[in-house]
Amino acid sequence: MCAAGALTAALVVDRPRATASPTGRVATPAPGAADAADVEHDEEPRTISFRMPTGEPSALSCDEARLIVAQVRDLLAYEPRPVAKKAFAESTVDWLDPHGLWALSTDAPTKRAFDAVSSDLLRELEGKRTECEAATKVGVALEGWVKELRVAFDKGRVEASATEASLIDPIPAHGSGLENAREIGRRVGAFERRSGPGAKAYGDAARARFFPELDRAGWAKVVLASAVRAYVPLADAHSAWAPFDEEASISDVDLVAHPPPRLWTRPSTTAMGALVEGAVVPPLKEHDVLLGIAGVKTAALPVEQLEQMAYAALEGRASTRATVLRDGAIVEVELPGADTAKKATKEREPLPTEQIPYADGAVLTIKLAEVRDDLGEDLTAAIKAAKREPRRVLGVVLDLRGNGGGSAEGAVAAVSVFLPNVPLFPTKRRDGTVEIDRTREVAPEERWDGPVVSLVDGATASAAEMIAGGLGAYGRGVVLGATTFGKGCEQEYVDDDARAGVLRLTTLLYALPDGSPVQRTGLEPHIRYPFTPREEKIEREDSLAAAPPSWRGPDVRAKVTWTRAIDWPLAGSTLGPCKDPDVCKALRLLGGPPHRSPSAKH
Repeated sequence: MCAAGALTAALVVDRPRATASPTGRVATPAPGAADAADVEHDEEPRTISFRMPTGEPSALSCDEARLIVAQVRDLLAYEPRPVAKKAFAESTVDWLDPHGLWALSTDAPTKRAFDAVSSDLLRELEGKRTECEAATKVGVALEGWVKELRVAFDKGRVEASATEASLIDPIPAHGSGLENAREIGRRVGAFERRSGPGAKAYGDAARARFFPELDRAGWAKVVLASAVRAYVPLADAHSAWAPFDEEASISDVDLVAHPPPRLWTRPSTTAMGALVEGAVVPPLKEHDVLLGIAGVKTAALPVEQLEQMAYAALEGRASTRATVLRDGAIVEVELPGADTAKKATKEREPLPTEQIPYADGAVLTIKLAEVRDDLGEDLTAAIKAAKREPRRVLGVVLDLRGNGGGSAEGAVAAVSVFLPNVPLFPTKRRDGTVEIDRTREVAPEERWDGPVVSLVDGATASAAEMIAGGLGAYGRGVVLGATTFGKGCEQEYVDDDARAGVLRLTTLLYALPDGSPVQRTGLEPHIRYPFTPREEKIEREDSLAAAPPSWRGPDVRAKVTWTRAIDWPLAGSTLGPCKDPDVCKALRLLGGPPHRSPSAKH
């Protein structure tokens, strides 16, 4: 926690909310920026773009891996603690082995080789050893082991019959690597015998992906990429690195106002391609096995690349050709471009609302499951619609229970509906610079000037805590429920210095407008009500091994004159019914004995 003296020496500037560049990565203001005018505020909506995956294993040179690790340690909002060696070893092996063949199988020598050098590898990443010899030693083990797996695959491929193997079952993930490689070979061979000469190209792609023909130096680069991917979240619980081919796996795609369309929602890897399930864009059908799309074969692609392909295959194309296995036959289909796919994608539903009879009018309850960039617009629309109903709206309930957060931009926009044009969250960077968010000016007809309450529980986190905490700190809205999760930090997206991928990094710690910390502490409700019977058993931020430290900021409320408390109206004899009985109980706590929202203290 920062000492008070450190805060007085810090540079404090008002700032607009950081926004995203056209690629979807946040444009990070330079640390130590001396003037708020230096931070551009782009009113254009955030857009996200992804490249088509290549199918190659993620790989980094020794210098590239060290460059990324140094960037992480330099840009984090705080000095990170040492990375735990055991967790680093386990996570690196997991990332190294996308299909459970290279390092996780019971007969793989790779894990033993890695365990012998994991401490050295950790020191190499952090620049404490001159050469990346540890990664090369694991590369030697991988080179020999994958050759053995390839031989087992080839045996299974040759001995397969056309009827003996399933093509859509998940690939074996446990047990003997040699036996599983042989089983995958039998499935590929069975597919080739059923489908004729044209199927061989897909079988060859499966062989090349499951068992890459890399030398020890090539495998060492794969080890280093896996080590970086393991290292980043162990240095900070909310940070991550991904190569450009898998960027979607760490991106907040669903939080942008207008997310890009995608071709499928639930892919899984089979021996020959990707089984697509969930919502799919026609002419794809659920349970198709996608063999190739836009010239890229899908055999043995990691799930992270399949998820990215669902977006990238649509970008910049009027249409896309794909090959699928459907009802046992190989079929060519013409997939639509992004515009057509967007029309076929189900539009987002309005925010779920309920009007609950209350006194001589109604209370509008709005369920907020996540915080998207355009939450302010959605809240305004919901309130406007409620005002058109016959019953007079007497108060608004923001149901933030279970809301894990999302967009800080969306949180600021949401608070603006209730509390326009005020300083909001002080945020601190690594160099001590303190910047201050400000809510937007909102037209009178788009505001809600009446009573508001936020319902919270132990799973209310991050941007959801911003909404409840921002309203509560100004005395604008009551916070009712249980102590929240306690994630008082923000992440930004930047390209890594190695030009190999994308970093999501915790670059900011934030506090409430009155300076109260959120990180590791959470919000203490004004009115306590245990929505969840086992509330105390919910994992919170302070239990995470690599959670950022807490931070108390300056009180920014002295710059405004908002001190007016808004009383919640008494319910009298009319309250409910409610779809959720707990909401009625919460309203009874508010509208029973007179309760005054806490005023801001100056």
